[in-house]
Amino acid sequence: MKDPSKEAVVEEELEKEIEEGPEELPIEEEEDMEAADELEEIEEEAEKEIAEEEIVEEEIEEPLEEEVVEEEVVQEPIEEEERPERREREEIEEEIVEERIYTIPLGRAWISTPKKRAPRAIRIIKSFIMRHMKIKIDEIEEAERLVISNEVNERIWSRGIKSPPRKIRVRAVKDKEGTVTLHLAEGD
Repeated sequence: MKDPSKEAVVEEELEKEIEEGPEELPIEEEEDMEAADELEEIEEEAEKEIAEEEIVEEEIEEPLEEEVVEEEVVQEPIEEEERPERREREEIEEEIVEERIYTIPLGRAWISTPKKRAPRAIRIIKSFIMRHMKIKIDEIEEAERLVISNEVNERIWSRGIKSPPRKIRVRAVKDKEGTVTLHLAEGD
């Protein structure tokens, strides 16, 4: 069981510690106290700087108004530069002769061997669009008349060569020159 002499010794040590007062704080606690003091000093310095900046700003307010007037003058030409860009965008949109959204089934691509499925899916998309957008078949001009955007290509190849999607929704846009461009349909 417990030794009464050991208990008496432990009690005496506790009484001595209480009488002597608290020991020195561990190093970690001392560092925390120092960090807290440093934070207080930094906060006080920041408050002083803010007060000084407010005083300086009050003195400088009058010249700032003149600078604002100069900035407004500079902004007007920028707006004029933006207008031609808007016109160009409108012209590009006006060039669209025909726009359609198709869901192209790509299940036939899965019939071929796994290492040829994604390229076959691209060929299926090209043949589908040529048929439905009435692109004349010319071997030389075929590449120029049908443009598949990067986003469609990336969607086909996103899961690798072995597993293209079973179907894909595309937006086909035909311009005045007869060039058809494929984009992913919105929301996909």
